[in-house]
Amino acid sequence: MRGRCLALLLVLAWALPACSRAPLHQQEAFVFGTRVEVLIAGLAEAEARPAAAAVLREFDRLHRSYHAWKPSELSALNDAIAAGRRQPITPEMAELVAEAQRLTRLSEQLFDPGIGRLVSLWGFQSDELPARLPEASALAVWQAARPSIVDLRLDGNHASSRQRELALDFGGYLKGVALDRAASILKAQGVQHALINIGGNVMALGSKNGQRWRVGIQHPRQPGPLATVELDDGEAIGTSGDYQRYFELDGQRYCHLLDPRSGQPVMHTQALTVLITSRPAAGALSDFASKPLFIAGSDWPRLAQKLQVEHVLRVDATGRLQVSGAMQGRLAYVGGQPKALDVIP
Repeated sequence: MRGRCLALLLVLAWALPACSRAPLHQQEAFVFGTRVEVLIAGLAEAEARPAAAAVLREFDRLHRSYHAWKPSELSALNDAIAAGRRQPITPEMAELVAEAQRLTRLSEQLFDPGIGRLVSLWGFQSDELPARLPEASALAVWQAARPSIVDLRLDGNHASSRQRELALDFGGYLKGVALDRAASILKAQGVQHALINIGGNVMALGSKNGQRWRVGIQHPRQPGPLATVELDDGEAIGTSGDYQRYFELDGQRYCHLLDPRSGQPVMHTQALTVLITSRPAAGALSDFASKPLFIAGSDWPRLAQKLQVEHVLRVDATGRLQVSGAMQGRLAYVGGQPKALDVIP
């Protein structure tokens, strides 16, 4: 398989038992290059429909504003950086950049939205993934420059950088921001019980007619879920996997999760899931945190502690599971507990 443009990491069929009698409103769309869903429980159709529609409109706006390779505010900023120009930006863009810079430093630059040029070199800024390796010379130029989002200078409503290899790509961060926006929109419209899914990045509000929302964590090498987990009010879950966007060449899988240190796709991890307990910006943290922990590999427990993420599930390149003690207590494994499993205290 040359690539997958979308993958439902958390199989929401587990959240939709057919026997439910109470109202359950569902709206879907295709945004951020993936399928998105808004499920609202306990409200009449006339109340739930406009609330879900407002969420989907905001998703579409964010997608259009911050698209990395189609005309957008973000691509205009990248063009200005490449040309050495100072670029006016919106307050929203300035806030997103400042927060991304903070998270980049916190993650020891394993998460870095400033590697957009590298993402493009590997062919992942495309709807169709080409099965080819980057040109060695172009990759060497990028590695010599080692651009980072921390190279971007914010000055009021303007941004600039002397680092011309810098290009922003919010693909590993924006879905989580959108989850938090969705939660705010729904609450403002009186929705207390909902499940928001953006291609497997999920946030739960309230409950599903008195029961906790249950979702499944996709198995990275088999159809269907590896495990299921119940989410409390305000919790979010996110997964990074090498099965989402990848291409294969000469029997080797090259995934879209790139290590900024080497400039190469990560090959030591198949999937990594984080569950973020209820807190401010839980959605953004769920999307962000899975990336540096995926890239960190066996060093993930140390970095997870630094990021204050207690619930982690990792599947390494051999298919062996590593699970934090807190996460182990939340999982219900499909087909029974795997034999190849290490619980990390």
